[in-house]
Amino acid sequence: MAGHSKFKNIMYRKGAQDKKRAKIFTKLIRDIQVATRAGLPDPEMNPALKMAVQAANAQNMPKDNIDRAIKRASGEGDGDSYEEIRYEGYGPGGVALIVDALTDNRNRTASEVRAAFTKFGGSLGETNSVSFQFDRVGLIAYPADVADADAMFEAALEAGASDVESSDDSHEIVCAPDDFGQVRAALEKQFGKAEEADLGWRPQSTVPVDEDKVETLLKLIEALDDSDDVQSVSANYEIDDAVLERMAG
Repeated sequence: MAGHSKFKNIMYRKGAQDKKRAKIFTKLIRDIQVATRAGLPDPEMNPALKMAVQAANAQNMPKDNIDRAIKRASGEGDGDSYEEIRYEGYGPGGVALIVDALTDNRNRTASEVRAAFTKFGGSLGETNSVSFQFDRVGLIAYPADVADADAMFEAALEAGASDVESSDDSHEIVCAPDDFGQVRAALEKQFGKAEEADLGWRPQSTVPVDEDKVETLLKLIEALDDSDDVQSVSANYEIDDAVLERMAG
């Protein structure tokens, strides 16, 4: 399993995430509020808000929760003020990590992130100490059975994507951030709703992780992801599937 595959990373931790629906909702609500404040409160007129609402719908968040979050952020109710913060550092095995957070308390978030890195043998770095090894991209995923690899490749490139990776499990489409909206819309018109769709970080190369460091690395990622303030964790690791199977067993 390579760290460049955001959706495989998510799927690997999906069992744990399903038990944390309240925390997932907290993160999604923050996304909605930040997107609302950055533009208009109408999802059809605010691409970032539309994407946040779609993500909330994908997690079966009640419509009332979504509407309430938009109203609070647009000044129709009391709401917290969140800011975006990015942390960068290294985990076990020299794996580069980017942690994107939304927080109403910088000190609390920094303390939680620093504690996770320290506990699991990582080290926080300065701004841009890691991100230069990644590209900011749009990531869209479909199950493998919606189309064969050739059909998905052709449709994705015609929609404006820059790359497609197909496997027995899924199709992962990559595009420039500015093209994300149009690529997603074109693909969903042809293949239906995407399984996953988001902006993320794609490493320019991956780092193989020795088996004795895999468990600690994954515990670090899970500890970071467990924070209500952390929205996403991106990494450039590569873990052999056989190692993961042994761990799961």
